[in-house]
Amino acid sequence: MSRIFSFSRISLRGLLFSAGPVLMLLAAACLLAYWIVDPSPPPKVTLSTGQENSAYEEIGKRYAAQLARMGVKVDLVRSLGSQENLDRLVDPRSGVGIAFVQSGSTEMAQAERQGLVSLGSLFTEPVWLFMRERKAVTRLSQLRGMKVNVGPEGTGVPQLFKRILAVNGIEPGELALSGLENTPATVALLEGQIDALVFSSAPDAPLVQMLLQTPGIRLFDFAQAEAYTRRLPFLSHVVLPRGIVDLGRDLPARDYHLIAPTATLVARADLHPALVDLFVHAAAQIHNDAGWFQRRGEFPNANYTEIPVASSAQKYYRSGPPFLQRYLPFWLANLFDRMWVIVVALGALMLPLSRIVPPLYVWQVRSRVYRWYGQLRAVEQALEEVPQDRRADVYREQLERLNEIEDRVNHIAIPLSFADELYGLRSHIGFVRRRIAALMEERAGEPA
Repeated sequence: MSRIFSFSRISLRGLLFSAGPVLMLLAAACLLAYWIVDPSPPPKVTLSTGQENSAYEEIGKRYAAQLARMGVKVDLVRSLGSQENLDRLVDPRSGVGIAFVQSGSTEMAQAERQGLVSLGSLFTEPVWLFMRERKAVTRLSQLRGMKVNVGPEGTGVPQLFKRILAVNGIEPGELALSGLENTPATVALLEGQIDALVFSSAPDAPLVQMLLQTPGIRLFDFAQAEAYTRRLPFLSHVVLPRGIVDLGRDLPARDYHLIAPTATLVARADLHPALVDLFVHAAAQIHNDAGWFQRRGEFPNANYTEIPVASSAQKYYRSGPPFLQRYLPFWLANLFDRMWVIVVALGALMLPLSRIVPPLYVWQVRSRVYRWYGQLRAVEQALEEVPQDRRADVYREQLERLNEIEDRVNHIAIPLSFADELYGLRSHIGFVRRRIAALMEERAGEPA
């Protein structure tokens, strides 16, 4: 019975021998593809934010918390603002891979040369121009000769405000511009050391909230806001509604028209694609709610930025999250999303390789039988041209050798579909045995 079980419908050893090299080749191709595509995001990325207690810093903390849930650590580094963030992105030695940048801080051609991509606009950052109440200023041209603080160069506000002055026909030298940071500049404004303070920030920044409620300080109304958006396309026209700060005290007491660049998320073009997806997904979670100047779902988007928007971010804002990310954990959806092209290519590779496996399988199984024909032929050759005095000994030796071959052949495990090959070999062994028996009889009949 044990010999019966040596027969089977298929030979596992033959299958492994024939399919094994193909499977190893495919596995090596998969590993190479995984290494090239590199679907797993790096465990750490550096995000350049803004000044201490600024809106950029507070929002950066929310990004860090969001990506920590995905297993990515976000290191936050403070900066003076938008311009310094751009400088850090351009400098590979800074280690910064992504940063908050205000629209209007650079130009498209320059951003492309520097290898920067935008991940979208996050929220509006109105230009807040606060001044002492006694200054009756209704047009920017009336600022000539006044002391105005525009902040340090690294904030990006100086460059922005100079462009605003330029469209009003005002040269920077016609004003006394200072570069204090926002907190000391606010103290200087309250003490009367400067006439006006300009900065750009989200409305929930503590400094904005405080100045909007400070007696003796008033906000400049950009009555020509719509005209500014035509002259400077990276700006948008927003309205600070009456009573939005405090409905009970009716603060502010009327609507204010403001001009606003947008805060954008900018990354180096070589930032890992999975990190791009993670930040875009986090942006959709963080900036989707309604605010003072936006409706729910208005942000983030791919508008209001002069920096080319990454293709995956554009796709996200146009069609929403990828299909797989809606139903699978991010790491698994990201793996499938980035590997599907490779899987299709491997599928095309498997078609010709699969045609090699069946012939290899047949050859491997038949080789278990055919290799014994070599042994059988060696026995026959040993019977030829045997010296007369050694014929009896050689016949006995070859007969014993033939018995060993037959015993080994009887233990060959072979699929049932190849049994005819095995029985053919056994019949040929019997044929050689009969030949040896005939030669032995002939030798016995010879005279001594």
